[in-house]
Amino acid sequence: MPVNKKISFSVLCAFLIIGAVLFVHNFTTPMQMLEELPYSEFKTLLAAGNVAEITVTRQSLIGKLKPEEGSKELKLFTTVRVEDPDLVKDLNVRNVKFTGMIENTFLRDIMWWVIPALIFGGIWFFVIRRLGQGLGQGQKGFMTVGKSKAKIYAEKDTKVTFADVAGVEEAKEELREVIEFLKTPEKFTRLGGKIPKGILLVGPPGTGKTLLARAVAGEAGVTFFSISGSEFVEMFVGVGASRVRDLFEQAKAKAPCIIFIDELDALGKARGAGPMAHEEREQTLNQLLVEMDGFDPRIAVILMAATNRPEILDPALLRPGRFDRQVLVDRPDKIGRLAILRVHAKRVALGPDADLEVIAGMTPGFSGADLANIINEATLLAVRRNKEQVDLSELQEAVERVVAGLEKKNRVLNKMEKERVAYHEVGHALVALSFPGADPIQKISIIPRGIAALGYTLQLPTEDRFLMAKTELENKIAVLLGGRNAEELIFGEASTGAQNDLVRATDIAKSMVKSYGMSEKLGTVTLDRERQPLIMQIQAPREKGDYSEETAREIDCEVRRIIDEQYDRVRWLLAEKKRVLVEGAKTLLDREVISGSELKAIMDKY
Repeated sequence: MPVNKKISFSVLCAFLIIGAVLFVHNFTTPMQMLEELPYSEFKTLLAAGNVAEITVTRQSLIGKLKPEEGSKELKLFTTVRVEDPDLVKDLNVRNVKFTGMIENTFLRDIMWWVIPALIFGGIWFFVIRRLGQGLGQGQKGFMTVGKSKAKIYAEKDTKVTFADVAGVEEAKEELREVIEFLKTPEKFTRLGGKIPKGILLVGPPGTGKTLLARAVAGEAGVTFFSISGSEFVEMFVGVGASRVRDLFEQAKAKAPCIIFIDELDALGKARGAGPMAHEEREQTLNQLLVEMDGFDPRIAVILMAATNRPEILDPALLRPGRFDRQVLVDRPDKIGRLAILRVHAKRVALGPDADLEVIAGMTPGFSGADLANIINEATLLAVRRNKEQVDLSELQEAVERVVAGLEKKNRVLNKMEKERVAYHEVGHALVALSFPGADPIQKISIIPRGIAALGYTLQLPTEDRFLMAKTELENKIAVLLGGRNAEELIFGEASTGAQNDLVRATDIAKSMVKSYGMSEKLGTVTLDRERQPLIMQIQAPREKGDYSEETAREIDCEVRRIIDEQYDRVRWLLAEKKRVLVEGAKTLLDREVISGSELKAIMDKY
């Protein structure tokens, strides 16, 4: 039984014992139960000579009545004592034997003091305990508000190693040195070397930063402290700093160990950013900086943190001596994606045709979390279809669900809408098949998917790309404009279905002009500002290097020129291939889904 439960049980037993004592003392007597008489009736019985004897106490009169005729038993009675100066005289006149008795009220007096004290102490104990433990299971109480909320995983509880982490081989190599230091710190300190105090894991969401940190602790076999940056800051001033101190004190007591702070940007944003400075957060950050400076290099405590927004962190966090090593955890390449798929597919029964290499090739730009979701979605699809194994069809369908959303077969389109969607999607695909360098067409569908997509054209790159030429960007814009152009060519007007296409095409054109220097009129300059928090963008004054209003107008003109050029180019192409467009749309209307190779066959026919 836990200590707190033992204490509560003891207090309950004490109350029960005290209640029993009071019950016995106040409500029972060694004699028979006494009959209560009013004082006036007692005086009447005394005057009639029916009282045999009496005992006088401080508060009452206890006596015996003479037996009635035919009976030998004396009847016991009691009555309240009143101030009666004639009582003794009347007793003497009637020859009633009377005595006085001094009551022992020591126990009763003690109870009058002890019971309220015990009740008050019990209530106080209950309240303090609740404040310390919280109102529910797993909650923290008010008295522990300054304590660290970090979850502590012992060596045997981490259960994650580098074998569970795939697709980030460069990051794993960077962190092997940290593992070696935690296992054998004397190897580094022998020559005066110092391990980096802080390791900052930087990368997009879902790439496995938290999993990588846990794997480091699992490989090293040390205690792992895990906490989110947002858990430090509360509404009470000074709580965050207190939690930082408490966290580092616990870590030093359990060294060697790893402290992992997830979402560091919630705590470590640049101080003094805009007029809405958060005093409590800045005080917490200051305490973290102080604690990192106070690290004893002989104590094997490693601070690891993860963020996907390193550009907004305070510069003091990133200087040497604090987070002096940054490890990039990027989206995996094809080999990495294949390794991640194999890790997550270990627990799944795959069919003979479930080629994970095909899925790895279909998913460029996917993070580890996306790939795990694909395996899970494919498994759920196989269960829904009452299959014993997950086949390639389920895996491909899962990729489509992640890319385009869930199929909405119950969303019924009228005949005109369905026809517009068919021409729109075939327009996209036809442009993509006509221009070199465009991503291959995997599937064309007019089955609604996701929240707003009434149809979609699935393009899947055949390889990972890290650079794109100007012509390729222009071709991407052309493909996006193909749907709207097809609608205008067939129906004489556009619809609202091309809104998302126009947004994406405009974004690419803006990047070409402002970021990549691909505008002949503006020249080889970049006019895009470094990414900053919104409040800093609003409040920051115009700095040297910002463009003028005249330049902004020229940017708008160049973006419009690029869009218009590609629009005219696509209009000419679709007018030339109108027969292919019409036959492809009719085939799509009949079958709802066609492949890119089927549309290519129609093109070859003409």
